Amino acid sequence: MGIAILKIKVMPEQSSDLEQIKKEIKEKIGAVKGKVDSIEEQEVAFGLKALIVTLTWPEEQETEKAEKAIREVKDVSSLDIIDYRRAFG
Repeated sequence: MGIAILKIKVMPEQSSDLEQIKKEIKEKIGAVKGKVDSIEEQEVAFGLKALIVTLTWPEEQETEKAEKAIREVKDVSSLDIIDYRRAFG
């Protein structure tokens, strides 16, 4: 049973409250036994921002659980896993 680092790019709906989305993502991921390490804002275009969510994830769990949990957050338009790797140390 190892730990993986998972990075997910989350696109919110336009004019969404990013702080509220961040809070809900942390709650939803915690509920499925993951841990949010950081959430960074990334400029996309014309004032639109994406959220880059980095989390620690149990390797034995399917990443679909994390994706489903984040999709349940209000105002999340889409998401993509951009990195998945085993954590060492």
